[in-house]
Amino acid sequence: MLSVVGIVLALGGLIVLAYRGLSVLLLAPLAALVAVLMTPDTPVLASYTQVFMKALGGFVVLYFPLFMLGALFGKLMEASGAARVLALAIVRRLGAGQAILAVTLACALLTYGGVSLFVVAFAVYPIAAELFRQADVPKRLVPATIALGAFTFTMTALPGTPAIQNAIPMPFFGTTPFAAPGLGVLAGAVMLGGGLLWLTWRHRQARLGGEGYGQHDEQGLGTPTTSTEHDLPVIAAVTPIVSVVLLNLVVGEWWLPRLDTSYLAAALYGETQLGAVRGVWAIIVALSLSIVLLLGLAWRQLPRGWAVYNAGVAASVMPIFNTASLVGFGAVVASLAGFELIRDAILGVGGSNPLISLAIVVNVLAGITGSASGGMSIALQAMGDDYLAMGREQGFAPDLLHRVTSIATGGLDALPHNGAVITLLEICKLTHRQSYLDIAVVAVGVPLFALAVVIGLGTAFGSF
Repeated sequence: MLSVVGIVLALGGLIVLAYRGLSVLLLAPLAALVAVLMTPDTPVLASYTQVFMKALGGFVVLYFPLFMLGALFGKLMEASGAARVLALAIVRRLGAGQAILAVTLACALLTYGGVSLFVVAFAVYPIAAELFRQADVPKRLVPATIALGAFTFTMTALPGTPAIQNAIPMPFFGTTPFAAPGLGVLAGAVMLGGGLLWLTWRHRQARLGGEGYGQHDEQGLGTPTTSTEHDLPVIAAVTPIVSVVLLNLVVGEWWLPRLDTSYLAAALYGETQLGAVRGVWAIIVALSLSIVLLLGLAWRQLPRGWAVYNAGVAASVMPIFNTASLVGFGAVVASLAGFELIRDAILGVGGSNPLISLAIVVNVLAGITGSASGGMSIALQAMGDDYLAMGREQGFAPDLLHRVTSIATGGLDALPHNGAVITLLEICKLTHRQSYLDIAVVAVGVPLFALAVVIGLGTAFGSF
């Protein structure tokens, strides 16, 4: 029982200190230490070097190529001006009267193509602010609009998205990024439709109350809203994004399965099989080839020298080590005696339906850690095999488990202490008091409803 108390205290300390700004790289091992010290007869140093660091290193080994290539692709999209060109093209097409829809779709297109949500927020905010000002939409709705396009359906629901939240479940369930495509598209439609309905209603209420864009300090906004002669053509800007999605599909579903991969059974290659690595390989190939394509299309627009490439690669280091540190914490917790009691209690939630239990545990851990990928990783490292076995017993396909897991990360992860939420508000120069309610509805409430819809349909009809 003391071990359970230690785990609860460790989790509580994790969320409180993360909210106060302590780095997860330091916080995760400290929280793990608290849990270990409150579990009798558990060796401290062995728990750190043999459990925490082993899990941390395993995550980095498996996913670093995805983080690195994704960050590099996003940086090149930003530096070449391709991200801005696409955002402006959508804005011009829809017009100022559709400011909320235009900004949402611009963010969605960029993130679905593999651009980091942080890059999208920086790139789209100046355009969104100018568009909202012209349409006299309250600025306080800008963060929620960006969050709807960047933090929700393109991150967790749409099949084929190269987001890490869609990649982490693959090795555990032997799936691909296109797992349960029908349910993914349906969930994405619910998130997009529900979010737009809320934001449109909020805008209408503000207009009836006489509230417009408001007076704000926009010093340094400075992003032009018209193209220049040096910009990429729109078709060239969108081609690398389309390439990521199509290559992901072709490589994962057609090319790799036709190769002779029997060598994977050798000890040198981990004694594994193609199903365990196919999804990761597909994203690596898709991002690599799309980066080469982007370089060819935007060579004139990209700055000379290595600075932009170094910056892109460096941008991947902190995100992956933050997430890996949380994975290490989860591995230590899972090794403790008290975790068996917690696991049994969680597995019992939802009765005989493992989808409900899986959704709850992933959501809760994502909320506690303030990280979608971190919460998912902790849950799957600790109980992925259990859920896979339960799913098979109940007749649920691994594809369905994958999609439920992925969508479940996009609910409570967007609580106020989430790093992406804090960064977005800082970029927009707004506070939680001004804008978080709308973020909570579109990035927490509506995705949770979409998750419930997927679980209901998945239970009734299986994966589709």
